Amino acid sequence: MIDKSAVAEVVTNTLEGTELFLVDVTVSADNCIDVQLDSMTDVTIDDCVRVNDAVLGAFDRDVEDYELTVGSYGISAPFKVQRQYEKNVGGEVEVLTADGKKLKGVLKEAGDTGFTLSVTAKMKLEGKKRPEMVTVDHTFNYSEIKYTKNIIQFK
Repeated sequence: MIDKSAVAEVVTNTLEGTELFLVDVTVSADNCIDVQLDSMTDVTIDDCVRVNDAVLGAFDRDVEDYELTVGSYGISAPFKVQRQYEKNVGGEVEVLTADGKKLKGVLKEAGDTGFTLSVTAKMKLEGKKRPEMVTVDHTFNYSEIKYTKNIIQFK
């Protein structure tokens, strides 16, 4: 069976110096390799072909019988790596916290250990008769989150 970390190393080396980054590599028990890429801009077919060719060149198909799929990470799939948070700063996201609270808001910033989400909600303010729309920033460590994913809206 092909080692997942060896595939990840080949892909990472291939992507070095580009805006592309590796999101995930999975290797199933029957040697089906799935490589998921993302980019700060876009992932083209040529990018996928280049990574596909690099993996094919690194692992001999006569020695290891494997199936290989290289593609871009789905826009509606949960974020898996920090660079996806950085890429989506300013965009609307849905966050499910580890304690089961679901929040929707704008991804304000992303750093090495966590991110900030700006949530707008109606709140009763002291001295006011009616609730008002207020924006509150929530800061999370990545470890406190079950998932974060883009909110896709068609206008």
